[in-house]
Amino acid sequence: MAIRQLSETLINQIAAGEVIERPASAAKELIENALDAGATRIEIATSGGGKGLLRVSDNGSGMDAADLELAVKRHCTSKISTTLDDIRTLGFRGEALPSIGSVAKLSISSRRKDSPDGSEIAVAGGKVLHLRPSAANPGTIVEVRDLFFATPARLKFLKTEKAEAAAITDVVKRMAIAFPGVRFVLSGTDRSTLEFPATGEDHLARMAQVLGKEFRDNAIELDAEREGITLTGFAGVPTFNRGNSAHQYAFVNGRPVQDKLILSAIRGAYAETIPGGRYPVAVLALTLDPALVDVNVHPAKSDVRFRDPGLVRGLIVGAVREALARDGSRAATTGADDMLRSFRPGFKPNYQRPQQAAWSAETSPSRPFQTANGGFGQTPNGRFGERLQASFDGLSMPTARAEPQAQAWQQPAPAEEPPPRYPLGAARAQIHENYIVAQTDDGLVIVDQHAAHERLVFEAMRKALHSKRLPSQVLLIPEIVDLPEEDCDRLMVHAEGLGEFGLAIERFGPGAIAVRETPAMLGEVDAQGLIRQLADEIAEWDTASGLSAKLEYVAATMACHGSVRAGRRLRPEEMNALLRQMEVTPGSGQCNHGRPTYIELKLADIERLFGRS
Repeated sequence: MAIRQLSETLINQIAAGEVIERPASAAKELIENALDAGATRIEIATSGGGKGLLRVSDNGSGMDAADLELAVKRHCTSKISTTLDDIRTLGFRGEALPSIGSVAKLSISSRRKDSPDGSEIAVAGGKVLHLRPSAANPGTIVEVRDLFFATPARLKFLKTEKAEAAAITDVVKRMAIAFPGVRFVLSGTDRSTLEFPATGEDHLARMAQVLGKEFRDNAIELDAEREGITLTGFAGVPTFNRGNSAHQYAFVNGRPVQDKLILSAIRGAYAETIPGGRYPVAVLALTLDPALVDVNVHPAKSDVRFRDPGLVRGLIVGAVREALARDGSRAATTGADDMLRSFRPGFKPNYQRPQQAAWSAETSPSRPFQTANGGFGQTPNGRFGERLQASFDGLSMPTARAEPQAQAWQQPAPAEEPPPRYPLGAARAQIHENYIVAQTDDGLVIVDQHAAHERLVFEAMRKALHSKRLPSQVLLIPEIVDLPEEDCDRLMVHAEGLGEFGLAIERFGPGAIAVRETPAMLGEVDAQGLIRQLADEIAEWDTASGLSAKLEYVAATMACHGSVRAGRRLRPEEMNALLRQMEVTPGSGQCNHGRPTYIELKLADIERLFGRS
């Protein structure tokens, strides 16, 4: 069969299959063009999930008639010249507008700020319909109708209008976070209006607009730098998590990306702090020399390739873990709201003062409780005053007293040193032999004693793991693992580090590794599987953290079985010692399984229960 040149229209339609996969792809490309044009206000309108209508209006620099004529031709762009090594704009391929025009009905109306007249161009199915003068405000309006009318087969693969509209919303949110100085408005017949006012340099305020105001109260700031790569952003505390990864946002040199390396690094940084099936909330921004990252991997530009992926992954994992160790132990503020809702589901209280409060054996609970002085008794249901007073024996309660009048000749009494202030307060009681109630300066804290002590034991064991060489068990007969030569080379580069964890390996010919010792903590281990897994991990990420993760998993299991069990009665000094230890232990806000170890209720939250606020 003879080779022939494809028509320009067919070439554009083939290219459109990569660039414009769905309405959200078109929205992303048009918003990027508006941002590259210097727009400070971008309005997006949709209909039918973007399939019927997608309109993007901006107040950017605009285009004249000559620019419009070139803009709808392939590989015509103002953003790069001769090299791909220094890309500093969102768009650069010159494929978006001609790709959209080849599969939809496209019209562009634009006017330069310094020009009195505007211009309009219309394209349908890859053919230019007209180019004419037009009345227009400074900026550009791009309108896309009947997306994929020229390629009906593509329509069959689109999702429902609601799903496509949600995908466009996600694109706008990512752009809004990346550019807090730009006002975004998303509206249409298929949605309620969504507006993100500009917040200038206040990135956290924009994140609160997109992720909710709770994110501001539960976010830890990130600011790290390594070998010319800078990481900034905010990471949510572990107890502030979600049911999917849609609340993880990553940006490289201002470009929103969905890169598997970055997402994997986030997942690794939160290991042992998030329950299974839950995902952290994080916004990470990487800034590096454009020559060190390739954004031309895919026409959609959502994937990137780093020249040193191990360095990037290490920077993210290290910065997030350091931030969590510094400030990640606090409980999420949403825990109090969840607790308050559980107290009164569907309950509408009547806050009128009762005539008289009375206790009776029929209406009062009789489960034993323990006070902070170590005494146990029944909840008061008879001699109310006597039993209640007994339950508080030993507690230091402030009382009002008359102060003697000072005489002129008396020396002023030395000021008493204020008592130490502890973030988790002082233990007041233990209930159900599992939960410690502590009083803080402005509220109270409820601690799960088993979960909290489990975390403390695990952190102590993990510190021991990384402070010295771990004991190993020598194999009677070395295990020989056959591997490709390049995998053997990678493993031997990390042989010294693996030896610190008790795994002794050496080269056994060009294509094999001999395993002579394995970590004693792992007991009987599948050396073949372990070595192959480490080889795959090193090939993918240039790191051998899998062995460390296995050892930490064993340590977590041992900590779970070796910590204070639920149902054990603790003395007041034991409860307070546990609280003090939690305050100085990284990650003590959640147990090894990712569940919260304590919940804090502010005094205002308690007053809400009684209608006092």
